[in-house]
Amino acid sequence: MNKEFCFYIEQICREKGLSREDVLASLESALLSAAKKLIGTKKHVNLRIDPETCEIKITLRKRVVENVENPKEEISIEEARDIDPEAKVGDFVNIPVELKDFGRISAQTAKQVIFQKIREAERAAVYNEFKDKVGKIVTGTVARKEKGIYFINLGRTDAILPIRETLPGERLKMGDTIKAYVREVRASSKGPEIVLTRTAPEFVAELFKMEVPEIEDGIVQIKKIAREPGERTKIAVISTDPSIDPVGACVGMKGTRVQGIVRELRGERIDIIHWTDDPRLLIARALTPAVVDRVGVNEEDKTAMVVVSDQQLSQAIGRRGQNVKLAMKLTGWDIDIISETEFAKLKQQEAETVFKTEKE
Repeated sequence: MNKEFCFYIEQICREKGLSREDVLASLESALLSAAKKLIGTKKHVNLRIDPETCEIKITLRKRVVENVENPKEEISIEEARDIDPEAKVGDFVNIPVELKDFGRISAQTAKQVIFQKIREAERAAVYNEFKDKVGKIVTGTVARKEKGIYFINLGRTDAILPIRETLPGERLKMGDTIKAYVREVRASSKGPEIVLTRTAPEFVAELFKMEVPEIEDGIVQIKKIAREPGERTKIAVISTDPSIDPVGACVGMKGTRVQGIVRELRGERIDIIHWTDDPRLLIARALTPAVVDRVGVNEEDKTAMVVVSDQQLSQAIGRRGQNVKLAMKLTGWDIDIISETEFAKLKQQEAETVFKTEKE
């Protein structure tokens, strides 16, 4: 290589943000492999690139002997003293090697190494950018669909959104713009692998952060969230400022804030409740939209008995038990729901048992 090529390396390193020392070290390693093939031996070959001039120096280390039996690894005492007048039998000498066409090979290798380094640097830059976005929402465009995976173009790279991580019944088309939650960023030999999801409860939490400035500012906090993707989400919020209604802040003027989130979630219903440390009140709120008549709790084993009117029973339980299941996830309590009629029967049975005991 000459000074012109040295300048080319310098320019590429500067433009692409590559370390010149790193590129030269990689070049030395790649060129050494090429030199060994041309020389025909893997042993005792040394190659160094002058960092100032980019001149390549190749030497072959040979043992000094009286009689040469292996020319690739040995040199006679007479030839050795032409290189080093003080050489003795048993010493090693470094013999300069000139290889035919090595200039062309070195130029090709240099280009390959530089392009490889550029790819590695770009992959590292993408990885460093997106590893800090784990737990955040990104916006991208659906690029294609292959083998149960949507590929989402994020600008500098494509992320993967498995179909199982989309909303139930959601059919994305090429060119659709969507938001998704960055679940994981993995380093791989082909570059960073960015895994997205639209089903995680955290996705809804992050959407609220984007839509509600009070959450982003820390005035309103999300205490707990429970979700059945595509069906219903329950989210409990609290305010650090007594003058701010946390539920109202999340709903927005005429429901504008929550409606934007519902649209992104393809109509998923969202129940927003005011968090409280009172378990009875919290359980009653968690069963929204049902209206609860009374709540009894056993704090020792965190179980609760909830009584609702006969008309509210099916709504409190929800389709396939969805409403009560989400309420249990949200509150951390095991909830049993009965109607007023069932409750009245239980009270009657208790009364009859007490009467019978007293009579005996």
